[in-house]
Amino acid sequence: MLINFTLKNWMSFKEEASFSMVASRERQHGERLAKVKKYKMRVLPIAVLYGGNASGKTNFFKALNFVRKFVVSGTKPDSAILTEPFKLDNESSKEPTSFSFELLVNEDQEENIYEFSFSVTRKSVIEEKLVLISSTNERTLYHRKDGKPNFDEKLEKEQFLQYAFQGTRDNQLFLTNAVSQKDKRFISIYNWFKNKLIMIAPDTRFGGFDFFDENDKLYNQMNNIIPNLDTGIESIGMEAVSFNKIDLPEDLKEQIREDIKEGEQAIVMAEPDDERIIVNMKGGEITAQKLIAYHQKIDGENIKFDMKEESDGSRRVINLLPAFLSMTEKNAGSIFVIDELDRSLHTLLTRQLIQSFLDSCLPESRAQLLFTTHDALLMDQEIFRRDEMWITERRNNASFIRSFSEYKDVRYDKDIRKSYLEGRLGGTPRIQLDGKFIKSYCARERGEHD
Repeated sequence: MLINFTLKNWMSFKEEASFSMVASRERQHGERLAKVKKYKMRVLPIAVLYGGNASGKTNFFKALNFVRKFVVSGTKPDSAILTEPFKLDNESSKEPTSFSFELLVNEDQEENIYEFSFSVTRKSVIEEKLVLISSTNERTLYHRKDGKPNFDEKLEKEQFLQYAFQGTRDNQLFLTNAVSQKDKRFISIYNWFKNKLIMIAPDTRFGGFDFFDENDKLYNQMNNIIPNLDTGIESIGMEAVSFNKIDLPEDLKEQIREDIKEGEQAIVMAEPDDERIIVNMKGGEITAQKLIAYHQKIDGENIKFDMKEESDGSRRVINLLPAFLSMTEKNAGSIFVIDELDRSLHTLLTRQLIQSFLDSCLPESRAQLLFTTHDALLMDQEIFRRDEMWITERRNNASFIRSFSEYKDVRYDKDIRKSYLEGRLGGTPRIQLDGKFIKSYCARERGEHD
């Protein structure tokens, strides 16, 4: 689980911005909070970020995505670190960008909290630190600063760690290099970023539904739910297609022919039509199938639709539904971060997806959902606690983030949507146009005069 996240000097965030999933003392919706007995802590299962356009919501998402890629994939030799410091003053562009995470990690049936932090420029890692937090104290496992290592006394004598550190490039995290060298001491932290932190952008799909096996549990769950979502789709299925006739670049087809081996399966995404194609090699022959939807005709007969014929909203549902089904499973432990959850979705459908997740949350649950939205109709204390709702706001061209629980006048029974739309809580766009201005501008364009 994600406990706390802090960033500084990243894109629109000039100053330090902190985001916490630790529950406050309020009692509302307390039955769904995750309880971590070892640390006597309650952790929130959900958080939503509101804010106007260009307020920092997507930059917050990009920060998490950057860290995930940097930890998991690292950088190539002599490559720049793709950090994006604040650009609107000269000093910030010269300063490092900093990130800090507190993570709840399950290791051999025991839950531990780690603090993992690092600061980078585009050229190098300036500082990196990993701390194990117990219920009574903190133990720094390693601290890298100014190119020098400082290991915990129990790790200081480990020659392999010293060797791994010496082989860590300036533009690379020690954590990433240690794992790549097959040292398993810190692999649980690495795997948290690789396997538990799941990022879903508005134009990407959740990878859990890549393989369309009609006998798969997820496949059948989707076909049980989709007819009830008022998209017009009765079911989804697969249709055999000729690999040679698939609308893909010829060089990509040739690469697939060269790379795919007997018994293997590959996924191909045909953009911009949102076609999903599975390519198989069996008996020396390449076969292909694509995802299709079935609608019911007036006479009751089913007719197939290609994905490109479906509405943006229907495709968005198909892309997101596997994620929500995964996060509501009994032993789910991933953190799903979705930018613009409400994109192309009706408010009632978005609300139902959120509620289905929250209904599955128990004190033993470890899955979390973080998302950004513009949908003010979701700003409802019947759904969210005050400490689950956050505002991103731009002041003096820099982004800031704040929880509703920090506002003293936001009571649990208050209509916060009204206060928000009236601008009392911040995070709303400051639009300086009015109808008269637009009318006057249009008149000038037509050559009319007062």
